[in-house]
Parts: sequence; C-alpha cells; structure tokens
Amino acid sequence: MTNPLGYLYRVGQSRTRPRKRRPVFEIPTHEEPLVEPGLATALSSLSERQRLAVVLVHGFGWTHREVAELTGTSQSSVQSHLDRGLARLRRNLEAVSDD
Repeated sequence: MTNPLGYLYRVGQSRTRPRKRRPVFEIPTHEEPLVEPGLATALSSLSERQRLAVVLVHGFGWTHREVAELTGTSQSSVQSHLDRGLARLRRNLEAVSDD
C-alpha cells in the first residue's frame, strides 16, 4: 500500500456518506376500498378450478406452470380456466374493459 493515509481517508469518507434509503410511503387516508366489495361473491360464483386459477395467478402471483403442477393439469388448461374465470368475473362485477 503506497498511501495508507489516503486509504484511511477514503474509507472514512465512504462510511460517513449518507446511504440511499427506500422511500417511506404514507398510508392512504382516502375512503376507497382496496378490494372490490362484490369480489367475494363473484369469486364464489366461479367453478373451483376457475377460482383456483384466478386466485393463485392474479392474487398470489403464481405462474401458469406452478398452478398446472399443483392441480396436475396442463398449462393450457390452466390458461383456459383463467380466461373463463376472468370473463365471468368481469360479467358478474360489470367491469368495463379499456380495450
């Protein structure tokens, strides 16, 4: 080490530098519900396989492959149940698509 004093200076400088912190977000105080109030009723109208596919994929972020392995079906079958379940949810909740 050719310059131990310079090394110590740099280490001390980098240790005292303020670190980037994740922003802390305030809890929203508005009255809007976080979940559609009629969602539970609409989900109960789905078949068991449709409900399972919708909840695991969109609720818990599972992949189609993971749901297929859990249910013992193919990925295309999971996709079909998901598409039909979402279409029925949209009808039951009277949701309008942005398409």
